[in-house]
Amino acid sequence: MIELLAGLRWQDVVDILLVAFVIYRIFVLIKGTRALQMLVGLAFLVLAYVGSQVFELFALHWILNAFLTSIILVVVVLFQNEIRRALAHVGVNPFGPKEGSSTGAQAVEELMKASVSLANKKTGALLVLQRETDLEDYVDKGVRLDAALSRELLVSVFLPYSPIHDGAVLVCEGRAMWAGCFLPLTSRADVDKDLGTRHRAAIGITEETDAVVIVVSEETGGISVVLNGRMTRNLDGASLRRVLLKLFPQGDARAKKPRKASPKARAKAPPKEVSG
Repeated sequence: MIELLAGLRWQDVVDILLVAFVIYRIFVLIKGTRALQMLVGLAFLVLAYVGSQVFELFALHWILNAFLTSIILVVVVLFQNEIRRALAHVGVNPFGPKEGSSTGAQAVEELMKASVSLANKKTGALLVLQRETDLEDYVDKGVRLDAALSRELLVSVFLPYSPIHDGAVLVCEGRAMWAGCFLPLTSRADVDKDLGTRHRAAIGITEETDAVVIVVSEETGGISVVLNGRMTRNLDGASLRRVLLKLFPQGDARAKKPRKASPKARAKAPPKEVSG
């Protein structure tokens, strides 16, 4: 051990730290997703391969050897969505966790009010909030809105007799950019059977991007938030607001931070009247 440490170069330390960082970021990325389950399955196959070699199980060893020979191709096929999402994340923010986009607290409030109003009426809705990943490659655009967010606008879009109520509304930078968008559906087999197309579309888009999706169930009126393929269900207005402000902290900080008047503006301001 002493000889090993004596021959350790600073390049070796940097190399170890980089590898540890990459492994850590991979586990953070796949934590709680189906990718982690597939990774555990691959680890089990590797252990079975080693065991078949130790205990001289020739038939099993031959089969596993043929499978693991093309392990790189297997990994690319199994984890293609996760690899694509990781590369998109590295292109935007390679060294740290994602920060919230510029969705402001006022936009969060309008999203919450619209979701609660739609839930009370049991009107189905699908709201996709873009973060760092551009969603143009993942959604089929419907009708361009490019309008300020408001409860009235969102409720009117999802009314049953609206021609664009079936699709999703894409929200970017605090504005409703597109309506009537169709999203990719998840191919997971472990999704609850009571979840409809809206929920499956919400899971599908969040498996491939870092978007946040709000889903209002038409059958139950329940409000759900989906992120990274994981769904939080049965939210009320207050809990939905907390979740959104946690995911978009920059907008919350800007909304709470008071603006300071410049010295020139303070000099021009009229003196305050003092009542005797």
